[in-house]
Amino acid sequence: MPKTIAFFPEAAFGPALNSVGIAQAVAARGHKPVFLSDPGFVPVYEGYGFEAHPVNLSAPMPPEQMAKFWEDFINGHIPNFSKSPYEQIDNYVKDCWAAIVDSAKWAQKDLPGVLSKIAPDLICVDNVILFPAIKQFGTPWVRIISCSENEIEDPEIPPHLSGCGAKDFACHATYRTKFNEVIKPIHDDFNAFLAECGEAPYPIGQFFEASPFMNLLLYPEPVAFERKHPLDPKQFQYLEGCVRHEKPYEIPHFAENNDKPLIYVSFGSLGAGDTALLKRIISIIGKLPYRALINVGDYKNVYETLPGNVIIDSWFPQPSVIAQVDAVIHHGGNNSFTECLFFGKPAIIMPYVWDGHDNATRVEETGHGFKMPRAGWADEELAAKLQTCLVDPALKTKLAATAAHMQARSGPEKAATILDDLLHA
Repeated sequence: MPKTIAFFPEAAFGPALNSVGIAQAVAARGHKPVFLSDPGFVPVYEGYGFEAHPVNLSAPMPPEQMAKFWEDFINGHIPNFSKSPYEQIDNYVKDCWAAIVDSAKWAQKDLPGVLSKIAPDLICVDNVILFPAIKQFGTPWVRIISCSENEIEDPEIPPHLSGCGAKDFACHATYRTKFNEVIKPIHDDFNAFLAECGEAPYPIGQFFEASPFMNLLLYPEPVAFERKHPLDPKQFQYLEGCVRHEKPYEIPHFAENNDKPLIYVSFGSLGAGDTALLKRIISIIGKLPYRALINVGDYKNVYETLPGNVIIDSWFPQPSVIAQVDAVIHHGGNNSFTECLFFGKPAIIMPYVWDGHDNATRVEETGHGFKMPRAGWADEELAAKLQTCLVDPALKTKLAATAAHMQARSGPEKAATILDDLLHA
């Protein structure tokens, strides 16, 4: 019998599109996926043919005003993008957590009514913070972890957002101490909100909990951390990525280098605001024997002249593109991170915020690509790393093995099976 499964992803393209991938697999099994959504993302889900119900995560405002708010927020933080994860705690990280806590408070106003209207049989939430109404609705709920798997903590793996190496325990301790110190007033405010909702307080630094029903980690096992306390597979499952079905993409004709290796560059919808860095990369690639497709988001109008081996656009059907390219330069978002691994493509990650730091460190220390800072490097360094991505046999062997592992397991199908089992438990 068909069941209704509600998906409530964070209002960001990474979690949103991962949930789309799972929803596509769930729908193929005859169930009804519906989305709970920040109003600005409702058209995204409707564009994939899904029903979506708005849930305000901030004070209601017209879509163009909301878009402008986030554009200003990100652009105001661009000077912080080149700082270390530790240095970002006092600015970007603190500001983000304050906004995230506010979003949980706003959601509590709408969620009870929306959930009652939809009456889901199962709820899947992909966020970094607890929404009490979901936990209290009385229906099994699943937590999806789209970010780095260290969102589920362990004493012997790096703290979430830290970008620390797996075994750099001094880095772990330094970051965790600073994070807890800076975040404490925001965390205290969140615990007060939890008390109002009848929930127990969380320990310092924690804003969410593992679901007692099931937790789905999008990280693939070939890059998973070695934990002191291994995750119980009855409660935690690795999805091996979650690559959605996207429309086919035909590689366009390039005016120059049309038979040369193809590079894809994307810093995501938010990172596209760092136009100075993208212009520098375009200038470098323009002098190299490659072609490049470059995602520039809503900033196409600032790129007046382009070399003949570069084509830009405001959006690409990324899984369809990555499958056809030879190497990728990206910001370390989990979609880009896992899609490169799924298709066996070497990546150069230039992180700017959030789990991009963790994914950049992880891609290099597991031998799947390179981590580069957003500033302080020479043109020759980028050129050399691109060359290595294209010709290094050890890198190719590692990526081929990881891609084969992930493709044999199909994350969306695995998730659909797990959700189906929960519905019939």
